[in-house]
Amino acid sequence: MARKPVTPMPAAARALAEHPALAAVRKSGATKVKVAVSDIDGILRGKYLHLGKFMGAAEPYPGGGFGFCDVVLGWDSSDTCYDNTTVTGWQHGFPDALARLDLDTARRVPWDHNVPFFLGEFVNADGTPHAVCPRQTLKRVLRRAEKLGVMPMTGMEFEWFNFRETPQTWAAKKGVDPEPITPGMFGYSLLRMADHGGFFNALMDDMLAFDVPIEGLHTETGPGVYEVAIGFSEALAQADRAILFKTGAREIGKRFGIMPSFMAKWHQQLPGCSGHIHQSLSDGKTNLFFDNKSPRKMSKLFESYLAGQVACLMEFAPMFWPTINSYKRLVDGFWAPVKPTWGMDNRTASFRVIAGSPKATRLETRCPGADVNPYLAMAAVIAAGLDGVEKGLKLTAPPITGTNGGAEHIPRAPRTLIETTRNFSKSDIARDWLGDTFVDHFAATREWEWRQWLDGVTDWELKRYFEII
Repeated sequence: MARKPVTPMPAAARALAEHPALAAVRKSGATKVKVAVSDIDGILRGKYLHLGKFMGAAEPYPGGGFGFCDVVLGWDSSDTCYDNTTVTGWQHGFPDALARLDLDTARRVPWDHNVPFFLGEFVNADGTPHAVCPRQTLKRVLRRAEKLGVMPMTGMEFEWFNFRETPQTWAAKKGVDPEPITPGMFGYSLLRMADHGGFFNALMDDMLAFDVPIEGLHTETGPGVYEVAIGFSEALAQADRAILFKTGAREIGKRFGIMPSFMAKWHQQLPGCSGHIHQSLSDGKTNLFFDNKSPRKMSKLFESYLAGQVACLMEFAPMFWPTINSYKRLVDGFWAPVKPTWGMDNRTASFRVIAGSPKATRLETRCPGADVNPYLAMAAVIAAGLDGVEKGLKLTAPPITGTNGGAEHIPRAPRTLIETTRNFSKSDIARDWLGDTFVDHFAATREWEWRQWLDGVTDWELKRYFEII
């Protein structure tokens, strides 16, 4: 039986069907496009694509997509391949995984000749979400939120240190004694902002042009520390903004000879770096966390969401404390909370309730550090909160007062990655929300990270034992 000839779509109809982002790329005259995907650790891995290749990759399913070696889901932050994973690994030969571009993430990179830029995510050959892709993991949680009739709205904050270093100077120092860009402990300082005004202004202005709007940027307490608050948005867009901010800040810093570090704790005597996540739930029009009739201005939905995080967020801990160094930040008496406590506008609690106006009422989850993969940290806090909503949990724990007043009998969070990884691996709640394949894979990657630490020899050991023991 002869095939019916395919009639080409008229140019006018094709133009109407084309995504506005593609039309903008065509109109721009660009000859290349930059694309990126998140690896397990929240590091953006990417490449340039020739315009023709990009246009083919941007075609809708079942066409489109492009091959991206699945090693980016099977190696660590130092490009060393895991030896304990099953989804990807040497046993599979590291084939190409299929990456699809999200055309709604279109933007231009102002510090890279305004090249068009798109974020992607991994899918299976049949178009279904890849089980261990970080962005898809967040989307899995958000699909469940949609079934509950709610839209998570979030905003991320990062603290980070800035150093007068380049990759070459840092390599020459062999990872010892980085030089902060400013001295002393000087939070909210206009003077310290002025010391590196070019860099400070570039962060504000270039990020805005990059569609990563910043609500606030200031110095924090510590040598060379800044803190940023990224503009509040729907959760997926916020995670996109957060991962782009971390990469963008590093790229902008190169223009000024500055190396930003989002390490959770780089110096024993200095504060750690947080990655707080602000959250509320919306029905698309109103903030569902606000209830003017409640003495605390908290709706029952808000209370159940908070109760979910109090009850089970620690079961997701490796997703917001993902590295060996994450746990060095969890020091009693410092700013980072170490117990699953909540309080009313209390910055010493893990869960800070900010209640008042219909617009501003929200939860700030203060556990995460700046070293998070934003997609995974966001997935963890939302999943824990929504688990409380699904189960209709009651907020029975009282708020703490002062510095952990009333929390004397609440167990402290574990101090090591291997402890939280084992808890995560055994968590029925984590498996319910994230899927067995993701939990097994991510737990394996954290167990690998722990083993690398066990094999390492640190400067602490040299100073303590080299001469004396």
